[in-house]
Amino acid sequence: MHHPKIAVVEGDGIGKEVIPAALQVLDALSLDVEKVPVEIGYGRWERTGRAITEEDFDIFRSCDCIFFGAITTPPDPEYRSVLIQIRRGFDLYANIRPIKDVTNGSNIDFTIVRENTEGMYSGIEHVFPDAVYSTRVITRRGCERIAAYACSLAHKKRLTIVHKANILKSCWLFRDVCIDIADQNGIQWEDMLVDAAAHRLVLDPERFEVIVTTNLFGDILSDMSAALIGGLGVCASANIGTDYALFEPVHGSAPDIASRGLANPIAAIMSLAMMLRWYGAIREADAVEAAVSEVVSRGITTPDIGGRCSTTEVADAIVRVVEENLAT
Repeated sequence: MHHPKIAVVEGDGIGKEVIPAALQVLDALSLDVEKVPVEIGYGRWERTGRAITEEDFDIFRSCDCIFFGAITTPPDPEYRSVLIQIRRGFDLYANIRPIKDVTNGSNIDFTIVRENTEGMYSGIEHVFPDAVYSTRVITRRGCERIAAYACSLAHKKRLTIVHKANILKSCWLFRDVCIDIADQNGIQWEDMLVDAAAHRLVLDPERFEVIVTTNLFGDILSDMSAALIGGLGVCASANIGTDYALFEPVHGSAPDIASRGLANPIAAIMSLAMMLRWYGAIREADAVEAAVSEVVSRGITTPDIGGRCSTTEVADAIVRVVEENLAT
């Protein structure tokens, strides 16, 4: 992609620390990139009563992708999740969460492909005084396209289809469509109940290669899997649509540690690498990922993964290694 235009959303809490840290790394790459800052989120909602506006969506539409920090979502019925609005607005149907160990030296290396627009997060809810009804929507189209995306990642790898078809009829559709698409693409597959998958992920995570699952299950399993490799502070993600994408660290806004220099920038920096790879800067993406691995191996890390360094110190170290690697 020539001269990509990136909407940059710091958001709330530690988003305001990890995104600037990641942008330091981006600047070190000396790429021809235009960055467009956009302020959305809970902090803005508190000030103005609007977390995101149609004008913000217009800015997003003028850009090629979004680099996203973290947004606080309060338990307030009047507040609509900004991230879900963006996912729906741009039909970002595939949530990609790589689970690769860069902290403990294990061989854990798999990817969770989560359907991102349907399921229990469809937003169809009916509230009554004594009950709340939430509708789980699973469509054939939604299953087909997430299965196809998972198969594109599972080339020469095993695909694990995770569901709860023994209880939920909607999971029968998901399972059957995923199997059909895998067979059409010549992909080796297995299917597994979500509770069994959670059990196996804890006991034997190295057996997995690519997991495809529904929205809620993917949300839970990916956060659980993060604990296997150092926590949410090292986990990146991408929200992919047909011709648009959003890249974000998996962690939330963590207001308890905001503005203290404790936030781990690795998840945001690895999300940056995913964005670079998406728009074709493969060499630069490789350089960023290699730099993260090298810095972590030197013990230059934040307290959440056993280190004593600040957000800025980790980012500065990664920048130095990136510059050294690109100079050779």
